[in-house]
Amino acid sequence: MKSEVICFEETPLQFANGQRASHPCDGLTLFGPFDSRGVDRPRQITYGVFGTPSGLAAFDAFSQRLRQPILSEGDHDPTLWPHFPGFEEAFQVTWDSIPACQEPIDPAALHEAATLGDAHERVYKTVGLYMEQLAAARRRDDPFQCFICIVPDEVKQNCRIKSKVFGTAGRVPKSKEIKMRRTMDELFANTADAFFQPQQYEFSLNFRRQLKARVMELGVPVQIVLESTLRLGERQSTKERGLTPLSDRAWNLATALYYKAGFKPWKLATARDGVCYVGIAFKDADEKKTNACCAAQMFLDDGDGVVFVGEFGPWYSPVTKQYHLPQDDARRLLKGVLDTYDQQHGKPLREVFLHCRSSLDAEELAGYQAACPEGVKLVAVRVAEERFGMRLYRPGTRPVLRGTFWPVTDRRGFLWASGFKPRLRTYNGPDVPIPLVIDIQHGDADLETVARDIFALTKLNYNACKLGEDQPVTVKFSDAVGEILIANQGARVKHPNFKYYI
Repeated sequence: MKSEVICFEETPLQFANGQRASHPCDGLTLFGPFDSRGVDRPRQITYGVFGTPSGLAAFDAFSQRLRQPILSEGDHDPTLWPHFPGFEEAFQVTWDSIPACQEPIDPAALHEAATLGDAHERVYKTVGLYMEQLAAARRRDDPFQCFICIVPDEVKQNCRIKSKVFGTAGRVPKSKEIKMRRTMDELFANTADAFFQPQQYEFSLNFRRQLKARVMELGVPVQIVLESTLRLGERQSTKERGLTPLSDRAWNLATALYYKAGFKPWKLATARDGVCYVGIAFKDADEKKTNACCAAQMFLDDGDGVVFVGEFGPWYSPVTKQYHLPQDDARRLLKGVLDTYDQQHGKPLREVFLHCRSSLDAEELAGYQAACPEGVKLVAVRVAEERFGMRLYRPGTRPVLRGTFWPVTDRRGFLWASGFKPRLRTYNGPDVPIPLVIDIQHGDADLETVARDIFALTKLNYNACKLGEDQPVTVKFSDAVGEILIANQGARVKHPNFKYYI
């Protein structure tokens, strides 16, 4: 066993004109986004906003603030909560506080739908109220780049998996009643009665993920924002949701909107040409785990993410309690990824790194290897949180530094992507930092290089503007992507672009 512990410095990011910074807020404030055309040729974002009248009013006020500098005042340390210079100054785009389309959702209808007793009906009808307005807007001539849905907190509370609602619209039905209702819906699927909607059982019971799946048919990514997130003043009581400072919320929303509009806020400055990173994730199609599907997420050095879906099958083994693909399915899945790499990237491919939460067996590895062209090196790496094992402490009151890496053997090590951040002078986690266990399962690669790549990939979350996440992007969103792909089998269109899933 090795005893040497390494501490990685924060991976530098590249911004406009090749300038570098380790924190996205620093780079955007000082230099502008990676794909900036310059302050004299700003881009424009065309967007639509949808919500209840109170939600639209809250967004209007928040949108006005996005155009202005927002300082981290009072008890908010600007080292931890950087000042927001304004949307146009940070991203060099024209932000029109008046959207191209702004359509209200009837609050009474939304409350009625969000308090229905049947979970499938509740989520499907609640999403349907937004989809009706989104589809109407899409039929307009405006070249929308992004839709913004303002959602009451009641919807989040009631429209989640395992939510139980005892609202004005009825009691929670028993399981036998739900099965009978589903059978009736299927029997009368061809009738004109709107009561019978068997398609509602083909979608996720999570509002956020069902909306993202259904909106793909419109060809416009959606940003979902809770009404409470848009609060400008201090909370008036402890019953109100606690929020980060306004400057932090402005950074996160502005970054997400810039990315979903089709632009690149930053890229990794140290990425190697000819390398792609592929995250492999499984998702059960039913509670008994008799049927599952495998999804792959490919990421390049410029932050582009592409999502692929494999085939359904009995991939789960109750003996090993892991998922494994047959050889042919593994080959087809990775071949689709590499074909897309050739079409979009245009550079010769040298190395493929597979990131998986579970182990790979010999049959899977043979399939993945068969998909790689001659001369392309395949390295399979298990990347998973070590929740019940290794912990590391250092003297004093501060936790282990983010970026700490302990190579236990030549093929196994522990990486702390969470921990104390010297740049922020704090640790923002709830407990002792949990490491990522890194196991090189197949292929020859330098363990430190593999760990540095994984650490760098913690900085490619464009859904926020953070110094770094606790997991690489290849596995960070695997559950959300799997839920959107697998639990929404009724979705007619599935876009490969990663911006539709976050």
